[in-house]
Amino acid sequence: MIVIRAVDIFFRFLSLMIFIRVIISWFPMAAGSNLGRFIYQITEPMLEPFRVLLEKFIPRGPGLYIDFSPIIALLVIDIIKRVLLNILIRILI
Repeated sequence: MIVIRAVDIFFRFLSLMIFIRVIISWFPMAAGSNLGRFIYQITEPMLEPFRVLLEKFIPRGPGLYIDFSPIIALLVIDIIKRVLLNILIRILI
């Protein structure tokens, strides 16, 4: 049971970091702070592959660009979490 709880907490932490990064991105001064740099270092390896994938389908043009990579990352993280927890529950219980 401890393993299942630890995995759940880990994935919740990742999701929270992505959510905080989205909020921080609205405030340029916060993104440059120590906390902002820490959150960017944690989340960038998760978001960058999705950003690259999205740019293949929706190339950046002039004007406003909305980054949907956090939404896709959160969906993928949730799917991985559910699959992993189901496997662990079947093995451990």
